[in-house]
Amino acid sequence: MQQQSRPAVEFLEGTRAILPLVVAVIPIGLVFGAVSVTKGLSALEATLMSALVFAGGSQFVAMDIWTHPASWRALALAALLVNVRHMLMGASIATKMTSFRGVRKYVAMLFLADEIWAVAEFKAGRSKLTPVWFAGVAAPFYAVWVGSTLAGALLGAFLGDPVVIGLDFAFPAVFVVLVMGFWKGRETGLVLIASGATAVLVEHFVPGVWYIAAGALAGLVTALWSGRARMVTV
Repeated sequence: MQQQSRPAVEFLEGTRAILPLVVAVIPIGLVFGAVSVTKGLSALEATLMSALVFAGGSQFVAMDIWTHPASWRALALAALLVNVRHMLMGASIATKMTSFRGVRKYVAMLFLADEIWAVAEFKAGRSKLTPVWFAGVAAPFYAVWVGSTLAGALLGAFLGDPVVIGLDFAFPAVFVVLVMGFWKGRETGLVLIASGATAVLVEHFVPGVWYIAAGALAGLVTALWSGRARMVTV
């Protein structure tokens, strides 16, 4: 039996690492596709949005505020607020991409979804990140996200209301799993409480999607505060 080359092994290792989340993203893509067609998008338009934007959170927010004609200023602001977290994720993972030469690091950043970032961070904590391994993570996740969006758009009429069959819970369920993977005890709990409480309050009193940025900022401030408090006690 011919032994697989090292790049092929690394690619398959990346694929195995992301496989549970690839399965989990299927119902999310189906829901997005189904919701998109109810907002007046064609199956092609919904699929192109997933292929070109590739940011589930901002895509759902965009559909939530979608109107005809679309308010591009509101959509752009919503996408910016939702995806500003990518600046923090990118800054975090970039320091661990020492083997990514030339444009490879920048290309990898284009595929830095929350799930991919989390898996890459886990990997970096154990061994060195490589471009081939990262491609093994990103390629199947991207393909399934785009494919499930197309399937959801085509089958939207048959799926009906996603809430009725419980598919709407798939999105938060994935993030619950990711959060638990980073759980570090009391400090993590404080960050989640501060972020969640702030987001709920701002969403209740401030129109628009500012609650997303407010929740992220509250979580960041809480994490910095708890880190400094720990250093003082030590």
